[in-house]
Amino acid sequence: MALAGSIAKVVPRLGSYIGRSRLSIFNRIQRRGIAVCIDPSLGLSDEQKEFQKMAFDFAANEMAPHMAEWDQKEIFPVETMRKAAQLGFGGIYVQPDVGGSGLSRLDTSVIFEALSTGCVSTTAYISIHNMCAWMIDTFGNPEQRERYCPELCTMDKFASYCLTEPGSGSDAASLLTTARLEGDHYVLNGSKAFISGGGDTDVYVVMCRTGGKGAKGISCLVVEKGTPGLSFGKKEKKVGWNSQPTRAVILEDCVVPAANRLGLEGQGFNIAMKGLNGGRINIASCSLGAAHASVQLARDHLMVRKQFGEALSNNQFLQFKLAEMATRLVASRMLVRQAALALQENRSDAVSLCSMAKLFATDECFQICNQALQMHGGYGYLKDYAVQQFVRDCRVHQILEGTNEVMRMIIARNLLVD
Repeated sequence: MALAGSIAKVVPRLGSYIGRSRLSIFNRIQRRGIAVCIDPSLGLSDEQKEFQKMAFDFAANEMAPHMAEWDQKEIFPVETMRKAAQLGFGGIYVQPDVGGSGLSRLDTSVIFEALSTGCVSTTAYISIHNMCAWMIDTFGNPEQRERYCPELCTMDKFASYCLTEPGSGSDAASLLTTARLEGDHYVLNGSKAFISGGGDTDVYVVMCRTGGKGAKGISCLVVEKGTPGLSFGKKEKKVGWNSQPTRAVILEDCVVPAANRLGLEGQGFNIAMKGLNGGRINIASCSLGAAHASVQLARDHLMVRKQFGEALSNNQFLQFKLAEMATRLVASRMLVRQAALALQENRSDAVSLCSMAKLFATDECFQICNQALQMHGGYGYLKDYAVQQFVRDCRVHQILEGTNEVMRMIIARNLLVD
């Protein structure tokens, strides 16, 4: 991963877009830096701190100044993401021989947490793109890796993950999209729902049914944009995640070369789940970034906002609330990083820990962001203040990459196994 020379100490500008009359106050409070007790660099190696600084700096300079505009105008910031790819963020845990950075799952979590302080929605898409690139890198043959991974790592091309269908969300193994083998190609029919990047991206990693019912009948095919029979639904209007388009992906007699299949027939569900284990850590890391930014914003607001003749920071009830928020943030971060290590080491507890991390971090971090909004009072409900966008953008993290109810099912099954 290329390091951008000597990197100045990063003090992220978490929470731009406040009213002009308060801009000077904002600039002053941001210079106070990060409180030691929530410092996300604690416990990291020197190299990891460099990655983190780079990501914080990119978030502050390239993402945060545009976060509100991307949200309000629903802009997919392609050029900004390509700048991120120049730093190695397009294929963070893809192998270097095909253009990736070759970093660990923990490194990846650290980077996504930092980037999310600048824009959760955009970082979440980058995390999905990374997951797709990793799936091709890991399960593709040499020809597939060389064909797709280099352009995905530079983000000259973008990828989408296609598992969910209108009738199969949490019950992913019941998917109905079919792929019928005819000679040297498959003919696909079906549709995928809620696809991040759908219509704007170039490569679609599609789970489809090549065999009988259940998980063992599912295979994984790479479908390229422009393939005859591939089309897209309307752009969805969402509560958050507005810097990335979401559409249905429609496959009608879509002819895809058999050479585009990742792995063997019947391995698709296993490939999808292995991708999601990392995806759950990634999305939990994005929640950490939102929560970290929100704690910073709440602290700074309490220190400058006065009521009843004194700063809100002197109110013991609000002090205790802030302390609880900080504790939940650090506890969430520790669990996410432990899960990342388990996945990297392929430990037997990795699947359960990834589920625990996703469940705990996305639940707790949403509550942190929501409490930060409450601390802002009426100002927190205005789009001039970044805290409301962190609330909207991280809410969906409790739903996607497997709902938090499904995470509970996975954890419980592990606990109750004979």
